[in-house]
Amino acid sequence: MIRTRLTQLLIGTPRPFGDEGELSAIVKTATDQPLMLGVEGLEGNEVADPIHHGGRDKAVHLYPAEHYQFWQEKYPDLAVLDEKGAFGENLSCSGMTEQILCLGDIFRIGEALIQCSHARQPCWKLNHRFGKRDVLKTVVRTTKSGSYFRVLEPGMIRAGDELIQLEQPFPEWPLDRLFGLLVAGEHEGQGAELRFLSENPVLAKTWRVRAAQLAAN
Repeated sequence: MIRTRLTQLLIGTPRPFGDEGELSAIVKTATDQPLMLGVEGLEGNEVADPIHHGGRDKAVHLYPAEHYQFWQEKYPDLAVLDEKGAFGENLSCSGMTEQILCLGDIFRIGEALIQCSHARQPCWKLNHRFGKRDVLKTVVRTTKSGSYFRVLEPGMIRAGDELIQLEQPFPEWPLDRLFGLLVAGEHEGQGAELRFLSENPVLAKTWRVRAAQLAAN
């Protein structure tokens, strides 16, 4: 059973980000205040692109704190990595890496109940945020993606709350395996697994569609 503690709770709002004036809320700020975690996300947290970010399957984003050492060693010149939130995460804690966390895992955090819906699929914004051309490719290669959760029961949460695992319905599906199959190109010969994922309502809808497309090819 996973039992860890939320070391930081982070929120952000859209601000100019891209070279052509695109908005993004990837920049997050830590808060010590208790916040309501609802089915659409954290109080005070916003998204700039509701088509690709936010929504019930992406209500809250977690990035493992222990990954920061890897990135700091890879990019020792980047001050942005000195603080958590560099990857746009809302939740920062240890013990929730992609090798440990599984699809469908349910946790109590503060008053809220959350469920892991899928891993994070990286996009160009990580390269732009770090000013490096290979961040996205490195995430894909290492599966250091982070994770998304849906909210089963809304409630107040704050930094310092425990995350207590209550259920693990799919221990055979750690997020690194899921990410490898649906994002990193490891789907060849995995038709049965892809069909299972495409029909699994616990998996985020966009990833179910992706699994169905790969199974059909």
